[in-house]
Parts: sequence; C-alpha cells; structure tokens
Amino acid sequence: MSRTVLVTGAAGFIGSHLVEALAARGDEVRAFVRYNSGGATGFLAELPAGLRDRVKVVAGDVRDAESVDAAVRGCAAVFHLAALISIPYSYEAPESYVDVNVRGTLNVLQACRRHGARLVHTSTSEVYGTPDTVPITEDHPLQAQSPYAATKVGADQLVQSFHRSFGVPAVVLRPFNTYGPRQSTRAVLPQILVQLLAGRPEVRLGATTPRRDLTFVTDTVDGFVRAAESDAALGQVVQLGTGRDVSIGELAQIAMQALGREVPVVCEAERLRPDASEVMVLQSSPARARELLGWEPRVPLEEGLRRTAEWLRGRAAELAAQGYRA
Repeated sequence: MSRTVLVTGAAGFIGSHLVEALAARGDEVRAFVRYNSGGATGFLAELPAGLRDRVKVVAGDVRDAESVDAAVRGCAAVFHLAALISIPYSYEAPESYVDVNVRGTLNVLQACRRHGARLVHTSTSEVYGTPDTVPITEDHPLQAQSPYAATKVGADQLVQSFHRSFGVPAVVLRPFNTYGPRQSTRAVLPQILVQLLAGRPEVRLGATTPRRDLTFVTDTVDGFVRAAESDAALGQVVQLGTGRDVSIGELAQIAMQALGREVPVVCEAERLRPDASEVMVLQSSPARARELLGWEPRVPLEEGLRRTAEWLRGRAAELAAQGYRA
C-alpha cells in the first residue's frame, strides 16, 4: 500500500538513492532538503523523470523544530539521514556538529513522538572507534574518536531513550562505509577512482593501513526499507555491513586492477587524521541484520567499484578539482 514517508538529508548521497527506491515502490515521498536561496536539490535532480511526481521536495533545516514538525506531520515513517558527516571538518567546527547531529535529531524525535511516525535513524560505524574485537557486533562498546563520532553517539542514545521513555517506534541503523554513485570525493573510494580516471601519475591518500567494510549503496538502501517494515527491529541497533574488510592500500590496488592502471600510492601528511583519532579497523557482523531484517548484502566490492567508476568516468576532472582530505 502507498504511504507517505519523509527522508531528511534527501539531497545527499544515500538520501537520494533512498528517495528513488521509496518512490519506485509506490510511496509518496517528502524529500527534506536544507533550504538554499538557489533552490538546488542536490542529487534529487538525477532521479528518473517517471518518479519525480511521487516526490515532494520540502526545504527546511533540521535545526528548526517548526519546519521539522511540519514535514513529519502526516507521515507514516521518517528516515533520518540529515547530518554533518565530514570527520576532518568536525575537528574545526564541533559546535556545528552538535547543533545538526544532536539537536537536529532531537527535533526529529519530538516530531515523531507528536505525530506517531516510525523512525529509522542513521548512525555510523565510526561510533565504535578502533574496536576491541572483530567482527564488530552491535553490543560493542561505543568509543568515539572524533567530534563527529561523538555527536552520532549522542544522537543514537537520544533515539534509544525516546523509544524506552515514550514508546517512539524507532530503529537505529548503523551502516558500514557505504559507497557508490553520487558519493562525495571527500570519501576515500571515489577519491581513488577520480585520481585514476583523471590520469594522474600517482594516487595521493592519507593513511593506507586502516581497514574498512564497504557496503554498496543499493544494499544500504535495501536495509533502510526493510528496517521501516520490521517490528522486530524496533528499539534495536542494527548494522549494515558485508563482514569483509580491506585496507585502504588494498582498496587502491583493487581499483587499479578494475581500471587497468598501475600507479604509485603516496601518503600525504596533510591528509592524515590525528593519531588517536584514526579508527584502524571497521569490520561488521551482519548477523543481526540477517535475523531481524532478512537483509543480505548482494553487491560484491569489485562489482560495486566498477559501477561507481562508471558513474564517475564523465566527471573525473570536475570532481578532482574539488580536492579531498582523508
């Protein structure tokens, strides 16, 4: 049955893919985007024409409680993805991260409580820090190593507290390093691909030893859709990851093999995070997602990498000019 749903952060990477998937399955989607004077809607502009009539763009700001409340009113479910996410920038502007990621989430929670909407809240694997054991389960202690991660821990705890205190039907989803078309080149995989596609004589990165569990965006979106329909997941934290990890150096080699280029990898000091802030390994256990959501990742890393490279191919020069900090 068709339902009305809200996606915050709808103009971004994962958000735009989620809007597309929800509209394709017949939902009436409110796409909440941050107001800007130019009326830009980010990656929502790339939605197929046949789906756009099922999407209503709503401009606002998650920091403004009234605009959030108006957007949530009448919705059966809210997918909360709006956040500041750049770890390097969180070193420079931590107060902004508290405002958007914590206070913004509080506004969404208050609106969901008031209007009876189900909430799917977006967390991050960064909340674990460098783990004590791998694979990481949802019960692993939280140990934020960046201001960004700390604000996501705070937001996650708010969501769980509203479920326990007020019965807000909510689930916390914790994606592990989602990648794919539309991802910003601040992220490591598109940055590797952009440099290779631009024909650069070397790939410049930050640390190459950290290990990450990369999940293709269509798999992540499938987890979001399933979480909104699973009563068993309410009140739970559920990870979305493949269970396979690779180092950043290995990822660069896989990308080179896929594109048929072999160049040196150079570590640049200015791209490194502070020593105690770098998370050295993130490898998920998908067991709970399998149990509660019936979710399995379907796109292997090599295939997802090829799809991402194809999307980037015509944009390499433009995106490389934007720069990147690891």
